[in-house]
Amino acid sequence: MRIAVLGAGGWGTTLAILLSKNAHRVTLWSYSEADAALMQVQRENRPFLPGVPIPPDLEITHDLIGAARDKDMLIAASPSQYLRPVLRQLSPLTLEGTVVVNVAKGIENGSLMTMSEMILDTLPTLTPDAVATLSGPSHAEEVSRQIPTTVVAASANMETARSVQAAFMVPHFRVYASNDLRGVEIGGSLKNVIAIAAGIVDGANLGDNTKAALMTRGIAEIARVGVAMGAHVRTFSGLSGIGDLMVTCMSRHSRNRHVGVEIGKGRKLPEILQEMVMVAEGVATTQSAFDLARRVGVEVPIIAEVHRILFEGKDPLKACYDLMTRDPKGEV
Repeated sequence: MRIAVLGAGGWGTTLAILLSKNAHRVTLWSYSEADAALMQVQRENRPFLPGVPIPPDLEITHDLIGAARDKDMLIAASPSQYLRPVLRQLSPLTLEGTVVVNVAKGIENGSLMTMSEMILDTLPTLTPDAVATLSGPSHAEEVSRQIPTTVVAASANMETARSVQAAFMVPHFRVYASNDLRGVEIGGSLKNVIAIAAGIVDGANLGDNTKAALMTRGIAEIARVGVAMGAHVRTFSGLSGIGDLMVTCMSRHSRNRHVGVEIGKGRKLPEILQEMVMVAEGVATTQSAFDLARRVGVEVPIIAEVHRILFEGKDPLKACYDLMTRDPKGEV
């Protein structure tokens, strides 16, 4: 297949390498002309994926229109809050016959659109059947080094989901197919908010009991929002639900957990974000998740407390106390 990966961060570069090694003709687009030039010469993405060689037949470019034109599949790999301006530049292209696969994990601020909704909103020549999302517990640092990983490809059209499944399947990267696009997107996005909370637990040395409770009640909140939006509850027991939540809450590679750890130690959000090279999607998604839960009318106490910590300066220990002293409830 002719495939363009739009976004040359760690994840976009990893997927471009994987697809190239799977015998596809791959073009990797970088928003930075200087970064594209360096990668062409060094055959390595040193800022985001050091030590991982880029195959010689993988094309690297700064020309967005040229990269996306006449492709069988486009992989939207820009961070969620930067994806719309990238896609808007592609609106002149006729994308009939092209599948667009989102791999970003977030909900757009303001519009509260999932990434598939944003893609359809921005690219009017696409139909819903041509849009998919690839999500699951999959850190670039591990996938790029061929550590066994499983993810899920979701689309409203199962044939599209299976075409994405086939494109990405290699021995170390197993892909399952799903038609619950909404559930997969909600699970992959909101877990980043819970991961910030998990990092706060670690940074404040609150213990394993606390973290286990947080993750368990966190997936309940994620599922509650997803089901209210039409998702299948079983999706949140799968790879894009509890699977992605577990790895993001526990892994040393998790950028969102890292933000939480530093907050738990007493640092302030602006200085944490300023020193980070990669984007922690969960920070912006916390605002979207908070607004989205209010829109669909569901209770999300953990997400609400993360919102208060990040944007209102609430003390994390006070937030924990307020969660623990809420009125008694049934578990289900």
